[in-house]
Amino acid sequence: MNKIKKKQIYIPIITAVISLVFLLGINYNFMGTKDKSYVEFLNDMSKKKVSTVYFTDTPKIKVKLSDGKIYETDNPRIDNFKETLLKQGVEVSETSPSDAPSIIFMASFMISIISLMIALIRSSNITSKGMLSVDSLDASAIENAPFTFNDVAGNEEAKESVMDIVDFLKNPEKYSSYGARMPRGIILYGDPGTGKTLLAKAVAGEANVPFYAMSGSDFVQVYVGVGASRIRQLFKKAKGHGKAVIFIDEIDAIGKKRDNSKTGGSDERDQTLNALLTEMSGFNEKEGIIIMAATNRLDMLDEALLRPGRFDRHIEVSLPDLTAREKILNLHLKNKPIKDMNIKEWAQKTAYFSGAKLENLVNEAAILACKEESKFIENYHMDKAFSIVVAGYEKQNRDYIKEKDRKITAFHEVGHALVSLKMLPNEKVSKVTIIPSTKGAGGYTLSIPEDSLYQNKDYLKKRIMVLLGGRAAEELIFGADYITTGAHNDLKQCTNIAFHMITQYGMGETIGLLNMQELMNLNINKDNIINECKELVDNLYEETKQLLKSEEESLNALTEKLLQKETLHYEDLEMLGTVHETLA
Repeated sequence: MNKIKKKQIYIPIITAVISLVFLLGINYNFMGTKDKSYVEFLNDMSKKKVSTVYFTDTPKIKVKLSDGKIYETDNPRIDNFKETLLKQGVEVSETSPSDAPSIIFMASFMISIISLMIALIRSSNITSKGMLSVDSLDASAIENAPFTFNDVAGNEEAKESVMDIVDFLKNPEKYSSYGARMPRGIILYGDPGTGKTLLAKAVAGEANVPFYAMSGSDFVQVYVGVGASRIRQLFKKAKGHGKAVIFIDEIDAIGKKRDNSKTGGSDERDQTLNALLTEMSGFNEKEGIIIMAATNRLDMLDEALLRPGRFDRHIEVSLPDLTAREKILNLHLKNKPIKDMNIKEWAQKTAYFSGAKLENLVNEAAILACKEESKFIENYHMDKAFSIVVAGYEKQNRDYIKEKDRKITAFHEVGHALVSLKMLPNEKVSKVTIIPSTKGAGGYTLSIPEDSLYQNKDYLKKRIMVLLGGRAAEELIFGADYITTGAHNDLKQCTNIAFHMITQYGMGETIGLLNMQELMNLNINKDNIINECKELVDNLYEETKQLLKSEEESLNALTEKLLQKETLHYEDLEMLGTVHETLA
């Protein structure tokens, strides 16, 4: 609509320009009118060539000939001049000759100018309203949402939790007859990409009601009061439909916990949150309006937002388990040409993948098959796509890599693989490569973790050892003075796990079972926590070095094979006998 309005403003401008050009042309022709002597005029009169004479009190008169030509001559100013002309059959006019085209173009020019002024005034009003009023809120309803619960694979618990909401939207009177009050609002929380927005769309699609989708950032403005006005406008639009689903994504943008500071920095956000709380308390249950919101951080939201009567139902949309991943992969592969693909195996390989990441995996495989002009999406396409999603594209030009650097990378990656095979035998090492990727890795080791609801202390320690395996292999082979920067990301992950073990999970001694997050406002000695983290990692590092030292023969053999092939898969490790030796 805005583009159409912008185009319409050009119409009066073009019309005005064309009219002005024609007016100038007519005036130019008029200015070019020739003067003739009075004697020549009398000569034309005698030859009956004069059609009309225009004269006023001016010193000149205009003469129009029978052929349409006009010229000027001197005004004789005699008393019987008009009578003489009339007797000779000449028309006499006491006004200047009127030119119809000139009048038309002048009128067109004036109308165009007036139209242009009106359009400019309107656009300036719209702009000012857009900055200071709720008219700038883009909240159009999606009618007949094309999503149903069939489009939401996995998350069976989350779907079951919203089934009654769909029934309520279809039959609100049924619940009123039982005296039941449906939840005013539903918070969907969980990791990014788990399908929170899709679930909200499916609710609207199943109930066949309009769907309003907004983001929390849409209500945030520098002008105080604009966010609150937008909230009111959104609810007003939704109430106009009678039944609707309002979905606010990333609600933590406006719903964060309010602090007690007296600074005015968060006045706008607080007003927006207050407006949302008021609107949620204000509508009638019989209206059939459901508010749904999504967040990745439920703990950051204000308590007033989460209390009963507001967002009183909290539904976790978690990462899909093995069965759910299989359903999601089947859903995304349903209308694609596939061949020789074990979907159950890929469901196992993609542990801790979100629904969005699984969709991306299938899409990358489809793109690879299309680029190769393959008739089908095959297993090796999925394998290549898996590496792209996890580690990035392989670098094509590797001539710049020195042989010494290849050797360091190979020992580093085999160090990870060996420690993983020894310490976490249930996590299948699917790929070890020294081919650098576009995400900055010189090489990488992929292992498939087991689906697990919890991670115990023993597992976390072994996980740290796997991460330290690369650095330990470097030190064992090349010496402590020749360790490299390749372990940067490994050490970052080690630090994160060790810190959380001691400060969040109650697995340390410095603060014991206390939680660091709850102690943030207290002046506690953080040096002790850092020292305990360091001691934990140092001890595990020594254990890792001792493990690799005992497996030095396997370390060298695997590294030699990796340098030859650049990439080893689980089958290669089996052929070398490394897996069976390690598990023995």
